[in-house]
Amino acid sequence: MGSKDDKVLSLCFVDPCDIGIKFRTIRALSTRYVDFLVLLALYMDANRPYHHYVQPKSTKVAELLDTPTWRTQWAKAQNEGIPFPRFLAEAFSQSMETLRYIRQPIYKMKEVIFPDKNWPLYRLALFSRNPLAYKLWDDVLKYSTQMFLGDGSWQ
Repeated sequence: MGSKDDKVLSLCFVDPCDIGIKFRTIRALSTRYVDFLVLLALYMDANRPYHHYVQPKSTKVAELLDTPTWRTQWAKAQNEGIPFPRFLAEAFSQSMETLRYIRQPIYKMKEVIFPDKNWPLYRLALFSRNPLAYKLWDDVLKYSTQMFLGDGSWQ
């Protein structure tokens, strides 16, 4: 158990099969000393059924971002030519910032691609309250060259 006097840092891997992360769960976990490594399925999920997610009755994006008014923000971003996956990545990072995590730009999120066609699949994003975590993350990314092959294996 962590406390102000006895801090224990945990790392939570958030690895959903789609953008079905409920931000309220991350908020609940963030009351402890937790860093997050999040798989954001921005291309393999959010980009494909885009037209479903922007429908007024769809709540999936609102639950991901914890922002019921996200469609207004998306309309502005769309007018600026920002692609939907990038919008979601940046909006998720802003949501993490409301929990006192250091905001991460999309270029700091590791892009994982499908190599045969060079299609992006998702982004891995680290969220921490301590700048040292990002120094370590940058060191890890220097040596990350693996790509998903599509048959469940990595190269």
